[in-house]
Amino acid sequence: MPAWLASPVVQFVALLTASNVFMTFAWYAHLKHQAGRPWLVAALLSWGIALFEYLLQVPGNRIGATALTLPQLKIVQEVISLTVFVPFVVLYMQQPLKLDYLWAGLCMLGAVYFIFRA
Repeated sequence: MPAWLASPVVQFVALLTASNVFMTFAWYAHLKHQAGRPWLVAALLSWGIALFEYLLQVPGNRIGATALTLPQLKIVQEVISLTVFVPFVVLYMQQPLKLDYLWAGLCMLGAVYFIFRA
């Protein structure tokens, strides 16, 4: 295994990216597929999906905490969340790509800069 794969930051980012895929589907996919069913059905299905999210997110955050501060963990999670959400909205939910996504992404990059600067 390459040394960079053993990095806690790489492992953290990989686990949180996978976690955010599950989270995004748990939070929003029911809007497309379960709109005609009672909200309780959608909630139960979402909780089932969210279990997989937590099985990745909890160890990911524990690994990440060995190398990053809590504020750094949170900002990275937000960037990952936006990185996962935009393709989800455009490709899966089939909503138009908006320039506002770029501006939001640039704001997140600013947050990353400020939380990681020395």
